[in-house]
Amino acid sequence: MLLPEIQTPAIVVDLDRMDANIRRAAEYTRQHGLALRPHVKTHKSPRVARLQMAAGAVGLTCATPREAEVMQDVADDLLVAYPPVDPGRAMRVASLTAPRVTVALDSAEAIARMGEAARAAGRVVGVYIEMDLGMHRVGVTGADAAVALGRVAADTPSLEFSGLAFYPGHVRQAVPEQDAALREISDALGAAIDAFERAGLKPPVVSGGSTPTLWRSHEIAGVTEIRPGTSVYNDRTTAAVGACAWEDCALTVLATVVSTAVPGQAVIDAGTKSLGREPIRGAAGEGFGALLDRSEVTVRTMSEEHGILDLSRSDWRPRVGDRVRVVPNHVCIVVHLFDEVIGMREGVQVERWPVAARGR
Repeated sequence: MLLPEIQTPAIVVDLDRMDANIRRAAEYTRQHGLALRPHVKTHKSPRVARLQMAAGAVGLTCATPREAEVMQDVADDLLVAYPPVDPGRAMRVASLTAPRVTVALDSAEAIARMGEAARAAGRVVGVYIEMDLGMHRVGVTGADAAVALGRVAADTPSLEFSGLAFYPGHVRQAVPEQDAALREISDALGAAIDAFERAGLKPPVVSGGSTPTLWRSHEIAGVTEIRPGTSVYNDRTTAAVGACAWEDCALTVLATVVSTAVPGQAVIDAGTKSLGREPIRGAAGEGFGALLDRSEVTVRTMSEEHGILDLSRSDWRPRVGDRVRVVPNHVCIVVHLFDEVIGMREGVQVERWPVAARGR
């Protein structure tokens, strides 16, 4: 199939760009002596995870039990970076067949629940103590609180203290402007590591990282492992903060122009059910996506099945039936909205694969 023959809306991945993105992340971590544990929330696909493992990843990061259940056939070392507090979720995590399973937790309640599930499953589960180093979403604040939880995990049967985890998702500045934020993280993390060592709980792993901070991860003192997700495909936000070039955006939403009746705009068959509704974060920019080959043309507004292209900054005037490729603001949301991915090289479809880890 060629692009004009694909039924829209559809997500299309430029395989050459994806391969380069995977290779670039692996080369960076090797160069700086970091372990790479990519987050599968972006692609939710064993097809892509296998490429990441083959490139040198030490394991995979998952957000949901569904992701972990799908990825246990790909990697024997899984991190669930979301607290499995309810009994059903905890039991699903403990029942994974992967030889090594670790969870990131930030409360005594979650540690107790995970310990109960691990004992019932007859296995040992590792625990990273999640710290809040600025994101203010999950994670304990302060080294003393983290050490106390680390002791609880170490003393809980069927669990082992495996390290520290944090997520610098609050760092949304352009890559060259991240100096102060990264220093603040380094200082807080260094103090926490020192506190753990004084308590006789030296963290075997210090796990952090995000796509916006990916290429500066080595500047955060003490980090041994990083968990980028979006970098495998990249998106409009990643490009806007300078964590990738526009030419590194591998995934686009293929859409068809269905109306040009209103002057100054064009309507495509990709709305909120294809692009999500997340605004661009941490950088200047409006709308909910931009055209791959005409980045000045943005998706200005949307309804469920309609996306309105803003043509005010372009002399391009599409015709009904034209195809466009939209780079979404946040690729992770978009992948979750589709059942399958179309992989292409030089404009020709060469494969399709399912988004296998969708759902609960």
